[in-house]
Amino acid sequence: MEFQGGEFELKVFCDENFINKSFKNSSFINCQFKNCNLSNVILKNTRIQNCVFDNCKIMGVNFSECNKLLIGFIFRECLILMTFFSDLNLRNCIFEKCQVFECDFYNTNLSYGNFEDSDFKDSKFSNSNLSFASFKNAVNYSIDPNKNIIKKTKFSISGVLGLLDNVDLKIE
Repeated sequence: MEFQGGEFELKVFCDENFINKSFKNSSFINCQFKNCNLSNVILKNTRIQNCVFDNCKIMGVNFSECNKLLIGFIFRECLILMTFFSDLNLRNCIFEKCQVFECDFYNTNLSYGNFEDSDFKDSKFSNSNLSFASFKNAVNYSIDPNKNIIKKTKFSISGVLGLLDNVDLKIE
């Protein structure tokens, strides 16, 4: 199946291997990806609107190249590695029970997002809006409150030390 330049609406992709595929100039609206491998997928000018990714592997993907109009997605129980989410308006996005490793969130609006129960090992947040987002039970995040907006953001007590990573403190 050809994906470049395609239009997909209400489509369910299950157990698909999309490694190195080009979704360039495509449109995915209200689609669902289940148990798919989307490593190194090319998203240049791709429209992703209200799509759900369940138990997918996403590695080396640049979501920043997507069509930014009405972009929206939900990630549940996904492994997301070395992926870019910079310069996007991802208000209300969901990363639930995901492993989000070595990902970049620069200049990203993540307000009202749900990041609960996710692991953000080596991911970077800078100049991002995290207002009213929830990081309850999330781990390994490093968020500098001086370089991000964290107004009314929810954190669990056990993970709140991730807000102090850039401060020269000794906590014993």
